[in-house]
Amino acid sequence: MKAFAITHAGAEPQLIDIPRPIPGAGEVLIRVSACGLNFADILMAKGTYQDTPNPPFSLGLEVSGIVVETGPDVAAPAAGTRVAAFIGSGGLAEYAVVPVERCIEVPDSMTDVIAAGFQIAYGTSHLALTRRAGLQAGETLVVLGAAGGVGLTAVEIGAALGARVIAIARGEAKLEIARAAGAQHTIEASADIREELKALGPSNVVYDAVGGEMGSAALRALAPEGRYLAIGFASGDVPEVKLNHLLVKNIDVMGFYWGGYLKFNGAALRDSLDALMKMHAAGQLAPHVSHTLPLSQAGEALALLRDRKSTGKVVVTCAD
Repeated sequence: MKAFAITHAGAEPQLIDIPRPIPGAGEVLIRVSACGLNFADILMAKGTYQDTPNPPFSLGLEVSGIVVETGPDVAAPAAGTRVAAFIGSGGLAEYAVVPVERCIEVPDSMTDVIAAGFQIAYGTSHLALTRRAGLQAGETLVVLGAAGGVGLTAVEIGAALGARVIAIARGEAKLEIARAAGAQHTIEASADIREELKALGPSNVVYDAVGGEMGSAALRALAPEGRYLAIGFASGDVPEVKLNHLLVKNIDVMGFYWGGYLKFNGAALRDSLDALMKMHAAGQLAPHVSHTLPLSQAGEALALLRDRKSTGKVVVTCAD
């Protein structure tokens, strides 16, 4: 089968032929229809992601597809079932082996492309905002990188939860996408973030997938008892947090890693995904995919993400 893989440490990912995997106990083999890209794929290609496998391995953390074979003692999902799954790596390939407990059946109302890019971005924002930050209706949510893969879902979910959403992104085109997703106020990323936020009134929650100076400025603009969610550092710069600032204003800083819940609280993750599927079915969520490319152009798809030329999700289709 074809796979977009890293063959050895330090190598650039490339499309190669590898053996088709065989499902073991508790696993299913799926014919991958589509794979949603994430910033973690960029880090994994560099070998700097916290869960980077040892080479050789294929990139791609989340997929949608059709079950074609089940491992020993696996009764469901049966062959022919459409599923989506978080697999950690191996999604940029024609076939993938998936632990059965990570498979979620995809409803007819959701396309393969949408299903492939739904879990991580929406799951991250929903669990971070509801479980970690406890966002309440009427509070003000500030989203950094608001037109990106996870940022745009934070805007959408925050608005659905009844928050006043302030979106920060670079360029009018991206700000308009954030407004369409439910942002009530927008700020150009090159502006004086702290002053712009102060002018808009107290901020209760900051959702930061960017880091750097922008993250530091948003943290300083938080109201007393504000909550700062550290989601990621797309800028490449991890902001420093001064503890005395937290003390004086009674601010909470919270780390959040969606994949970590698989290891210590899978039930919370699954409950969140169930809630999200219901929100999608009810028409409350409208996933945005800016680019869809075939597996043969997986390198170009990653470049769109790396160079910040995409909005929402970039999805690679793997089926013929």
